[in-house]
Amino acid sequence: MILKKLKNERGATAIEYGLIIALMVLALIPALQMVGGNTNSMYDRITNQIVTAMNAR
Repeated sequence: MILKKLKNERGATAIEYGLIIALMVLALIPALQMVGGNTNSMYDRITNQIVTAMNAR
């Protein structure tokens, strides 16, 4: 009887951890997409400044 209870708690804990991880992933995906877009814009600005500087020579 004790082993059954211990086994059930472990299963429930694993499911809870799985749900927590799933929620974290759902929150991280948009955040990472936003950071990626901002990073891409930053590199585009740097590239344009370098091209402008090279053409000014």
